Amino acid sequence: MCTVRGMVENIAITDAAVLLRGESGVGKDLVARAIHAASKRSDGPFIKVNCAAIPHGLLESELFGHEKGAFTGAHRRRPGHFEYANKGTIYLDEIGELPMSLQAKVLHVLQDLTFSRVGGEGMIEVDVRIIAATNRDLEQAIAHREFREDLYYRLNVVPIELPALRARHDDVVMIATHFLRRFAREYDLVPLQLSPGALRALRERRWTGNVRELRNVLERALLLARGETLVGVQHLAAEVRGIGDDASLPHVSRSLSEVERAHIERTLRAHGDNRTRAARELGISRATLIKKIREYELGERPSGAHLRLEDA
Repeated sequence: MCTVRGMVENIAITDAAVLLRGESGVGKDLVARAIHAASKRSDGPFIKVNCAAIPHGLLESELFGHEKGAFTGAHRRRPGHFEYANKGTIYLDEIGELPMSLQAKVLHVLQDLTFSRVGGEGMIEVDVRIIAATNRDLEQAIAHREFREDLYYRLNVVPIELPALRARHDDVVMIATHFLRRFAREYDLVPLQLSPGALRALRERRWTGNVRELRNVLERALLLARGETLVGVQHLAAEVRGIGDDASLPHVSRSLSEVERAHIERTLRAHGDNRTRAARELGISRATLIKKIREYELGERPSGAHLRLEDA
């Protein structure tokens, strides 16, 4: 990561295209924003486009804009993301999902910084820096004729590979401590430290979801540990537990099931007993929430009744 930071500092002042590579959750978005913030374009816009999240039929219009009457529903002229990013940076996330039909047009922008809107005839000139990111094997995509080789080389001027969290065990505790402090501020809670068992569990976890997964685990753990003196193994998500051992720690006043039951009650009440929204906040599926409601005998309540809050 020190190498990555050094590369960011060296290339930020240039306008070279950057290709960020790495698994989902390793922090590609943060690196893209850091490059923009350290660049001469920092006062300009930073426009992020997730190429995988926009339907292919709409992506060209989203990127390049359209003229009035270009297609059904185009009632007025609309600029695209490349125009909005003028004098700044456009960040093309999941570039490996860009359809072949649009790759030539993106290549043209990289080469000439010009393009035409959908349904337009004139060329529009923009001054943008392009940063792209992917978790795909682009070389394999090229071999399978799913990605243009010429576009790959134009994007790959400065490649930055972000390592997976499981290859950075020494960083886990530092990042976890940062998240605990951050969430303590956000939720107005007392900052807590990790128990020895929790530290071991976090270090040994393979973290297939990388930093994003670690972040979610720590946010949940801090909420469940409210009122305790430490964040222990019992406060970690089930898939993370089992490696650490807090047997030598002082007695914890409540069991995990008691804490979990109270947390589910609080969340349901905060969302007016709407199970879909509560499940989303808890980070579990609606079916799992219903199972937990039955397990803890929370049950149905008469209309207008409120959940009983446990002290937690």
